[in-house]
Amino acid sequence: QVQLVEYGGGLVQAGDSLRLSCAASGRSFSSYVMGWFRQAPGKEREFVSAISENGYIMDHADSVKGRFTISRDNVKNTVYLQMNRLKVEDTAVYYCAAARFGAPGPYSKYDYWGQGTQVTVSS
Repeated sequence: QVQLVEYGGGLVQAGDSLRLSCAASGRSFSSYVMGWFRQAPGKEREFVSAISENGYIMDHADSVKGRFTISRDNVKNTVYLQMNRLKVEDTAVYYCAAARFGAPGPYSKYDYWGQGTQVTVSS
C-alpha cells in the first residue's frame, strides 16, 4: 500500500511559477512509475507528466512541454512538478499517482492516487 500526499498548490498570477511536491509513504517508492494528472472545472482528468522509476525517462503532455518539469528524489520518497510560466488554463486540481507497471506516460495503470492540490492561475 502506498499513500500519496500533494503539497504546493496555491493561487498565483499568470506567468508565475509553482513547485508541487508529492510525498509517498511506503517502502517501495523507487519501484513505481510516478505521474501527475490534473482536472480542470468542467473537464475530464488529463495526463500532465510522468517519470520512470530511476528518474531518467520522462514524458510531458504537449500542453505543458517546455514549461513543466517532473523530477523525483527516491531518497526522500518525493516526486515534484516544477511549473513555470503558468497560464490561466493550467488552473486545475493536480493529482500525483503511482503505477507498479508500465512506461512513464498516460497509459500506465496508476494504482495509487493522492488527494489532489488546487492550482489556480489568475490573469
